[in-house]
Amino acid sequence: MLSVARISPLVRHIQRAEFTTKSLRSELTAALRNDNYRSPSYARFASTTGRRAPRRPRLRITRDPETSEKHVEADAGVFQPINIGPQLPSFSSSGLRDAAITTMVGLMIVFVGGVAYVSWYKKNVLDKIEKAFSAGYDPALELANHGKRSAERPIPYDEFEVDNDVPWTEHMRRKEQDLIDRVIKGRETGHYFVLLGPKGVGKTTMIFDAIQTIQADGVAFCDAHPDLEVFRLRLGKALNFEFYEDSQTGLFQRRDPREGGPALDIERAMNKVEKVALRCSEKRRKPLVLVFNNIHFFHNDEEGRNMLLLLQQHAESWAASGILTVVFTSDDFWPYQVLRKSGSRMQVLSIYDLDQREALRASTKMRMDAKQPSPGEKVVREALGIIGGRLSYLNKVSRARDMLGAANHLKDVEKAWLLSQIGLIPDCDDDVMDEQKWSSCTWLLLREFVKLRREQERERAEKLAAGEQVGDNIPLPSIPYWKCREIMTRADFMEDLDRANIIAIDVHHDVRPDSELILHAACDVVEQEGFDELLDDVRDRIDEIEGLHRTRELTFKDLDKGDRIKLSVDKSGTSIVES
Repeated sequence: MLSVARISPLVRHIQRAEFTTKSLRSELTAALRNDNYRSPSYARFASTTGRRAPRRPRLRITRDPETSEKHVEADAGVFQPINIGPQLPSFSSSGLRDAAITTMVGLMIVFVGGVAYVSWYKKNVLDKIEKAFSAGYDPALELANHGKRSAERPIPYDEFEVDNDVPWTEHMRRKEQDLIDRVIKGRETGHYFVLLGPKGVGKTTMIFDAIQTIQADGVAFCDAHPDLEVFRLRLGKALNFEFYEDSQTGLFQRRDPREGGPALDIERAMNKVEKVALRCSEKRRKPLVLVFNNIHFFHNDEEGRNMLLLLQQHAESWAASGILTVVFTSDDFWPYQVLRKSGSRMQVLSIYDLDQREALRASTKMRMDAKQPSPGEKVVREALGIIGGRLSYLNKVSRARDMLGAANHLKDVEKAWLLSQIGLIPDCDDDVMDEQKWSSCTWLLLREFVKLRREQERERAEKLAAGEQVGDNIPLPSIPYWKCREIMTRADFMEDLDRANIIAIDVHHDVRPDSELILHAACDVVEQEGFDELLDDVRDRIDEIEGLHRTRELTFKDLDKGDRIKLSVDKSGTSIVES
């Protein structure tokens, strides 16, 4: 009988799955055929009986049909069957199958985990954007609230001493504020709005006043910028959107999602905002509001106009569905011309300076907030007559101790700036001819504004002399856009003048001086002695230079002293005759 001591190590190897069926058979056969397998009892049996030793047992493997288990056994009576468990595959097939199964399971886990992460990330993006429209989140509102601090000591404003600004969003209530409040609160649906007006007139101030009343609930505010990459970052900050820069899905992406440029990123942001607006409209029952401030900062080129078109297309669709209201603000006129081409649901609101009565009330309130004594109604009216009803100028002059001196100082600064931009050069060189064309045409328009103002004052004086009731307010003179082209004899200078804040154009295509300060500065220059002669001399000099540029010089060679040249012009088209 085969020794248990010889079989047990093999059994342990089998239990450890260290042998396959083929290797197990070879190992057991070698053990049974080994000469040392006979025990001492076999040797004594052979020596005493004279019989031959039993033949070597043959090894065979059988399968149990019920349990499908395999057994190793020899001839009958040699040793009992040993259960070696289920059949083990070969090494080659087992390795491939294990590797395949491991790879498939790993890929499945990665795939399921990736799908779960992407789904969670997309939902998290929408949640973050929705948070941007929640009350109290807006970063611009945080800056506005941070500015609410009282001043304890005065600070210098040039040579005039003024107090620190009081809360910069606390002003008098203008007549346009009611409409702005309804728009910001989501009560005006079906339209998107464009606030058009010169710099410092109070467009952004009214929007912030309306935002503060509701703590930016349902409102997001974004400032435009000439660089679209910077605008992309500002939009992401306003919407609490990272443009997938915080995503960990780069392993599954073949290309960087930002390769398309800022316009593609902004389009993605607009699509996300649309999903959030659809989700919030069911809960809020009113549209969200998205404000794009100072869109005139975009360049008036193909890239800037395409960006305006992108924003307008979304504004049109959102206004039609009533899920989101877009508000644009602009100091210049050219964005309105671009938006007007495709604006079917666009509403334009022109913002002007305060009239004399409103400016007087606002100045009084600002001076009281600054804790400055009243200089008297006559001085206040005289100062307001210089600066007009522009809120940015009222804010500076009303807090000065000497209001009239501060107003005159602002006028002198504006006059110096105006001369630096369009100053006339009487004997100019041909290198600055184009610049002098622009300057001379501008002064033609400003001189017409000065004439209209003097005509307004004359008519007002006549009405007062006749005993008629006349208001204190004298509006800025205006000229239709088409008439300005005739006066300037050029059509391509209007946009540059508007961008330089020398003129302002409203939605009715009426052209005015940008402010009362600009008009007073122009009056001081135009009414100087000899201005008309200077303007005529500059225009004559431009004509001379252009004439020289159109002149062709003829050179004759091989001429001696005393020779004469005779030229004749033949209108029939023959060449010049030389003799």
